[in-house]
Amino acid sequence: MLHICVPQSTSPLIGTVSGPPPSARNRWQQSRCSAAFCRVLVQVCLLAAALLYCGSVSAQGTLSAQGTLVLEPDTVAPDSKHVVLVAGDEEYRSEQVMPMLGKILSRRYGFRCTVVFAMGPDGATYIDANNQQGLRGLQVLETADLMIIATRFRQPSPEQAGYVTQYLNSGRPLIGLRTATHAFRGAQKFGEAISFDEFGLRILGEQWVSHHGRHKVEGARGVIEPGAENHPVLRGVQDVFAPSDVYGVQHLTDMDTILMRGAITETLDPKSRVLDDERNRPMQALAWLHPWSSPDGKSHGQAFCTTAGAAVDFVSQDLRRMVVNAALFLTGQDVPAKADVEFVDPFFPAFYGFIADDTFWKTANLRPDDFAFGKSPIIPDPPGSPAWPFRSVPEPLK
Repeated sequence: MLHICVPQSTSPLIGTVSGPPPSARNRWQQSRCSAAFCRVLVQVCLLAAALLYCGSVSAQGTLSAQGTLVLEPDTVAPDSKHVVLVAGDEEYRSEQVMPMLGKILSRRYGFRCTVVFAMGPDGATYIDANNQQGLRGLQVLETADLMIIATRFRQPSPEQAGYVTQYLNSGRPLIGLRTATHAFRGAQKFGEAISFDEFGLRILGEQWVSHHGRHKVEGARGVIEPGAENHPVLRGVQDVFAPSDVYGVQHLTDMDTILMRGAITETLDPKSRVLDDERNRPMQALAWLHPWSSPDGKSHGQAFCTTAGAAVDFVSQDLRRMVVNAALFLTGQDVPAKADVEFVDPFFPAFYGFIADDTFWKTANLRPDDFAFGKSPIIPDPPGSPAWPFRSVPEPLK
């Protein structure tokens, strides 16, 4: 295993804040490089470049294949489950969400986690959330026990889509967050039966419908569905609030298990009151379980989906807990009475919104390993974002 001491980001757009004191396993990474190491730094970097080209660099939460980030638990047990988290949306900052969740699942619950990012065009090594053809590294799904997806209107290459098809044909479980209901776009197919456009409806139970609440004005408060109170996914979950608003949900059937509904709130304040409004009668589903059939028709699987999922939504501890509970439940593990979902590294979520500047991601030059353990990249809010003072802010920016 090769370890490389790397500098913090020098991007004019993206900052990096170091996390809490590292574990014994990665403490040396935070230390200053020795004089001897510096003398051979050039040779090490050349070797690292060669290994990266082959997609074989593996380190404590660093790049393992182009477009991916590996987050290992402190101790990898023989039966450790592998979770693949797929980021790639233009609006809700899944590139921040997925490493944060991967760190919790890895360090708190012993999952081996791999985050797949949308990368820049033409083999670029920077993250580009706006590049709908940018998903690389989906071959890691071959060894996954669980896929967590938060993409929006992606158009993967036939080769990359093939790995999704293989995963679905295996019947292994999925978790979909927010825009995963419209994770892919196009007439291309996963196998012969499920088009990109149909992924959300067929695999998660819903497709893109509408914003049911007023976007960037009204929030969503989770209300547990009567009869679902004792479901393991809701264990320890009481207070879910999502400033990303309520999505319209119209296509769930009696085969689906609604766990939580979303009540429209007056404002984006987590303490905002629920509106006495026709739009809350009935409230839209916010989280559910959905059974699905594979593209080849030979397997059946189960998905958990929530239409919450913006980076700022995960300020809600109980939203994090619900997703962690779902990961444990779907991989056949015991769900604790109150799952530990404290952040592993500081989490500074950007407010949601589209970044229209075509040069932003290239200029930012944000790499997957900028999200490694001990690092907390800062992405600025998009222009015109509302003030939302309910999240952590790095000291220099306060």
